[in-house]
Amino acid sequence: MSYTYVIGDIHGRADLLTLALRKIADHAQEPGTIITLGDYTDRGPDSKGVVTRLMAGVSDGWKMINLMGNHEQMVFWTYRGKTKPDWWIDNGGDATIASYGGSRENIPVEHIEWMEQLPLFHEDEHRVYVHAWVDPHLPLKEQSDSSMLWVRYRTPWEGGWNDKHVVHGHTPVRGGPAIFEHRTNLDTGAFASGLLAVGVFDDAKPGGPVLIFNMTA
Repeated sequence: MSYTYVIGDIHGRADLLTLALRKIADHAQEPGTIITLGDYTDRGPDSKGVVTRLMAGVSDGWKMINLMGNHEQMVFWTYRGKTKPDWWIDNGGDATIASYGGSRENIPVEHIEWMEQLPLFHEDEHRVYVHAWVDPHLPLKEQSDSSMLWVRYRTPWEGGWNDKHVVHGHTPVRGGPAIFEHRTNLDTGAFASGLLAVGVFDDAKPGGPVLIFNMTA
């Protein structure tokens, strides 16, 4: 039986990411797919550790898809001079800078380039995976990065795209993921709550997760 494991917003919690990857490896009966929903940096204590671990990839037979989050966009926009540093720092960038030794100049260009090339979404047979939001009325490839990275769902009945379940993060929920008919929100505010959610999706079945792993340190 093949599964897709989806990890919510990590925000510098390299310790919880390590636990999540171990839990996935223990659960899987065969190699599957791991998707991370973006927001690897900022606010939490070890953004560098998170990025380094994700860049290392996974073992043979597994597939890993790392999506872009709005916080990665803030990092590389600041690095490339496309926005003022204060905007990023005010949104948790100070924690990222600290994890790289206290200076923006310490962030390796390889890490910036990795963030810049991250995809905005992933689609499989039954679901669409994105950091923040999907416009149900537009083809996926015609949607803007600003909407997929920044817009928030406002009501429980919103969601879905072309009859597919949407899996996203971006909007923190307390106590565990929020699972609705047409979408699942896996952002549990890990940097503050100490809880990182992993949704387990059966590749043969449409809809929401068949299991949730709530990882705590």
